Amino acid sequence: MSFPLSGLPLLLAVACGGLPSSGGDEPATSPAAAADTTASGDQGEPTTTGLWTCGMHPEVVQDHPGECPICGMDLEPIRRGGDGPVVEVDAGTRLAMGVRTGLVQRRPVFQQVRTVGQVEVGEDELSVVNLRFGGWVEGLRVERTGDAVSRGQVLFEIYSPELVAAQEELLLARRQGDAALEASVRRKLELWGLGARDIDGILSAGEARRTLPIRAPAAGFVLHKNLVEGARVEPGKDLFRIGQLERIWVVAEVYEVDAPWVEEGQPAHVELPWQPGTVLEGSVAYVYPTLDTMTRTMKVRLELENWGLGRPSAAQAGTVRADGTAAAQRFPALKPGMFADVTIQVRRDEATIAVPTEAILHSGTRQLAFVVAGDGRYEARELRTGLVSADRHTEIIEGLAEGDEIVISGQFLIDAESQLQEALQSLAARGQDEPQAATGHSHGDHAPYEHPVHGGGRDHPEGDWYRSDLQYTCPMHPEVVQDGPGRCPDCKMFLEVMAEATHYTCPMHPEVHQERPGRCPECKMFLEAVVTP
Repeated sequence: MSFPLSGLPLLLAVACGGLPSSGGDEPATSPAAAADTTASGDQGEPTTTGLWTCGMHPEVVQDHPGECPICGMDLEPIRRGGDGPVVEVDAGTRLAMGVRTGLVQRRPVFQQVRTVGQVEVGEDELSVVNLRFGGWVEGLRVERTGDAVSRGQVLFEIYSPELVAAQEELLLARRQGDAALEASVRRKLELWGLGARDIDGILSAGEARRTLPIRAPAAGFVLHKNLVEGARVEPGKDLFRIGQLERIWVVAEVYEVDAPWVEEGQPAHVELPWQPGTVLEGSVAYVYPTLDTMTRTMKVRLELENWGLGRPSAAQAGTVRADGTAAAQRFPALKPGMFADVTIQVRRDEATIAVPTEAILHSGTRQLAFVVAGDGRYEARELRTGLVSADRHTEIIEGLAEGDEIVISGQFLIDAESQLQEALQSLAARGQDEPQAATGHSHGDHAPYEHPVHGGGRDHPEGDWYRSDLQYTCPMHPEVVQDGPGRCPDCKMFLEVMAEATHYTCPMHPEVHQERPGRCPECKMFLEAVVTP
């Protein structure tokens, strides 16, 4: 069945102050000329029903052209189409509706998981400094948290009676030539954490040192310091925590519903909120095996090169990849504790039939699209859809083929008008199925129309449809009463059918009675109709 677009152009014309002019190569069709259209036999070709209606007031239907009794607009013919679900739109209407079309193409579609991550120091990049003997700090060399240190750099000097005694024992074994004892004492100092060069320095000097240096086990930054000059330290107490930041972790939390899609090796992008436009490219390094029962999220780890720290010539903005390639502008360092926007590409199909998501109409459990059928006609086609891409394209599994031309803008107006025209045709069919039964006489080839609001109808000499035994009033100005439909002379609202009341009274002053609607003379409230059952 085809639905010629009739009511919507008139609606747009009133909103814009006039009727839209026809455009393109298709001439405008007047209501009288449209009434003479006949079926051509092709699918979707429109035929007229012989009835006329108003685009603004579809309840007004009559068997000859004329003007709407309510708004004065020209009536248009009601058409019945062929077998296909086709909507007909002329060129002028397409321009007024802003209809845009596009071709169905094959393109990549992909799905993304967007979440928030936090920058952390890699667990495999952390080092802790503690002692295996007690003593006192003398000569603190690294005094501030955040200082950069290198491997083997002296952090502080320690005085320990145990160390002094062990040095004396080592020197005694050397002087006595007792190689076994010397090796035993040397082994004890190494197990306490002293380096070979410090032990060799003791033997070279030939005397015990009061304090010995404690060196950094790895290069990095001091993330935590837990001692001051002169402090007493106990064995096993963590004194420094040192982290390397050249390779950093970004730990993101993925919601439970997205967790099954995330896998190791999937590409990911990291963007800092305070540096928009700068993107770090990486991949999912590890998917944690457990779910947080409080937040219902799963942790995902990304590992990135932190080119902004310790490498002044690398890492610049634009797109900074994991291999260190960069462009023009210096990229700031990723610091532990920062938040970052993380995008993980969890699924990708390289070449599949896809259309813009806004081109698809969702009608309950169905998805529809309008396909251009030529000559200003649009065919409604049911679709079976698949993946919705992150760039607002939807995969089409069934219903469209590559190269089809579809409507991508204005399809909602086309769909709304097609439903309106379908309802009008149902009214027309009902009127034709009850020709003489309702009134006892014939109107040519068509039966008179029964008004859906006013009840059984009759022919007014000027073509109006109304009940002569009903009166109409304005809901805002009940003192306005007339015998036919129209507009209120005060507020221009459409008049409504008056209730068949015996009299009118005031809800606040029930002693007030009058035969016609109006206002209470006491409180000025609208009188209410009293209907006798």
